[in-house]
Amino acid sequence: MSDVTALFTALDVKALREATGAGMMDCKRALTQSSGDQQAAAQWLREKGIAKAAARAERASDEGAVALVANEQAAAIVELRCETDFSAKADDFVALANELAQLALSEGEEALSSQAEAIQDISLAKKENVHLGKVVRVQVADGNFLDTYLHTQDGRGISAVVVEARGISQELAHEVALHIAFAKPSVLHRDQVDLDEVEREKIALTELTKAEGKPEQAWDKIVAGRLRAWYGERVLLEQGMFGEKETVQSKLGDGEIVRYELAAIGG
Repeated sequence: MSDVTALFTALDVKALREATGAGMMDCKRALTQSSGDQQAAAQWLREKGIAKAAARAERASDEGAVALVANEQAAAIVELRCETDFSAKADDFVALANELAQLALSEGEEALSSQAEAIQDISLAKKENVHLGKVVRVQVADGNFLDTYLHTQDGRGISAVVVEARGISQELAHEVALHIAFAKPSVLHRDQVDLDEVEREKIALTELTKAEGKPEQAWDKIVAGRLRAWYGERVLLEQGMFGEKETVQSKLGDGEIVRYELAAIGG
C-alpha cells in the first residue's frame, strides 16, 4: 500500500460513498487526491460532477442510440441510454455507442465492463443519466446465417434487429428482420411466453366474454380465439407478416428462424 492510500481505509471509502453517492473507485480516487481528507474529497467529487451522478441515476433514460455491427459469423447490438434525444443524436454519443458495439463483437459482451469510465465521462459531459441498456452478441451456428437491420433516425440507430436463420433465402430473412423492427414481438415461440401471464390473460378474457353477455356454450371458443389474437401480438411466428393475414411461420415454409434479437429506443 502506498503512503497516500495508507491515509484512508475501506470505511473511509464507504463513508464517502454514502455521503456523495459516487462509485467506489471514484471515492478512492477522490481520497487519494485529497490525502484522505473527507471534506476535500467530497468537494473534489462535486467539482468533477461525480457526486451528482447518483441523483442522475434515478432519472428516466428513455432516449439513446442503438448500435449494430456484424460480420459473417457474429453480430452485436448495444443500447446506450440517455435522457434526451438531443444528447442521443450528438456525434460523440453515437460514436461511443458504435465503439461499444464493435468491442462487444470482437471481444464479447463481458468486455464492455471495461468501459465504465468512458460511459461515466460522457454522462458527466452531457449532465444526464447515461448507461448501457441491452447488450447482446449473436454467434451464428454451423449451417445457419445471419441477417441484420438497423433503423436510423437523425443520425443514430433507434431500432436494431439480428436474425439467425436456416433453410430460407437471405431476402426472406431480411424481410423477417424488417417485420420484427416493425411489430416488436416479445418471443419467438408460443412456449416462451410466461405461463402465469397466459393464465392471467385467460381469466381476464373469460370475464370479459361473460360481461359481454355471450352465451355460455360459446365462451370457450370465443376465449380461445381472443387468446390466439393475444399470442399474435407477442409471438413472432404467429404474427401476420407486416400486419397482413399470412403469418411469419407460414411465410417461412420449411425454413426456420433459430433466434432473433431486438433492441429499440422507446421499446
